This record gives sequence, structure tokens and C-alpha cells, in this order.
Amino acid sequence: MIEEQPITQQPESGEPSGEQDPAAEKEILDATEAQSTVRSPQSTEENPVDGGPSTVDLVAERDKYLEIAQRTQADFENYRKRAAKDAATAGERAKAGLVRELLPVLDNLERALATAVHDDGDSSPVVEGVRLVRADLLGVLERSGVQAFNPDGEQFDPTVHEALSTRPAPDGVHPGVVVDVVEKGYRLNDTVLRPARVIVSA
Repeated sequence: MIEEQPITQQPESGEPSGEQDPAAEKEILDATEAQSTVRSPQSTEENPVDGGPSTVDLVAERDKYLEIAQRTQADFENYRKRAAKDAATAGERAKAGLVRELLPVLDNLERALATAVHDDGDSSPVVEGVRLVRADLLGVLERSGVQAFNPDGEQFDPTVHEALSTRPAPDGVHPGVVVDVVEKGYRLNDTVLRPARVIVSA
């Protein structure tokens, strides 16, 4: 007679067995611990990170660097204006130096014209050429801001006149008046390039 063997029922697929996989258990445990450590965010000012600056400290530091940046920008703007002013001043000095070199040339041209007209009333081609050169040179100087001044008959002013000599005052002329102009004076804007060389009544 054949003995019947007990049949052991196998778990159907999809149903968990009584035993758990150790790796799966570790994953579940790690996820549970991670959830338990999550905290609701709070402001840095109320709950700052250990050892980190608070919001008040960050705002103060920001304001400090902003002030430094604004002061640096103001210093740079002042430097830019000062550099532009210095460059303009240097340009004016260079222009004044060049004009001073040209003034004797202009004086010689005027003397040549005065001598030619005095010796010969007719204007020769050479005299006309000298007159044109003088006019061109004078035009260049005037466009650069140079102005001539003739103080004949004015009261002597040592700031703009240079007295070469004195002469007895003519009738009706008070002492200290310019009675003759040897060389005209020249100005560049408000700067006297060369004082007028004059003879003054005594």
C-alpha cells in the first residue's frame, strides 16, 4: 500500500513570504530615518545655521560693501574730472607757449609792412605777399582765442602793460597815461601772453 506524502503549499507569486530580504529592510529603515530628520524651514534670523551669519549680519555686511563701492565710484569720478581739468590746463599751456613763439614773427611782419609803406607808398607784390602772410597768421591766432590789444591813450596798468620809458606829458594829458605803443599786447582768453610795451607820460 502506498503512503500519501503531505503536500506543502508554495506561496503564490506576488504574495510576500514570511521572511524579508535584508537589503529591502535596510532601505525601508533608511527612508524612515530620513523622513524623521526633515524639519520645516525657518528664517535664518530666527534659527541660524550653527556657526553661520544671521540675516542681520548679512545685511550689515552688504551695506558696508555698498558704501565702499559708492565711495570708490565717487573717488573715481573726482579723479576723472581732475584728470580732464589737468589735461585741459596742459593743452592751454602748450598753446600759450606756441603763440609766444609766433608773436615775434608777427611783430616782424608788421614792421616790414610799416617800413615798406613808409618808403614807398605803392604796394608792390612783395608787400602784398607779406600783408597776406600777416593776415593769415593773425587769423590763425584769433581762431585759437588770441586777441591783440592796443592800450594807446589808456591809463598805465602794470598788470597788462610794460613801461619801456617815460615821456613828458603832452598838453591835456595826465601823467601815467600811455602815449605810445611800441609793441601791442596779446591775450589768450583771460591770460596775458605778452604785456603791451608802452611809453608812459611823466
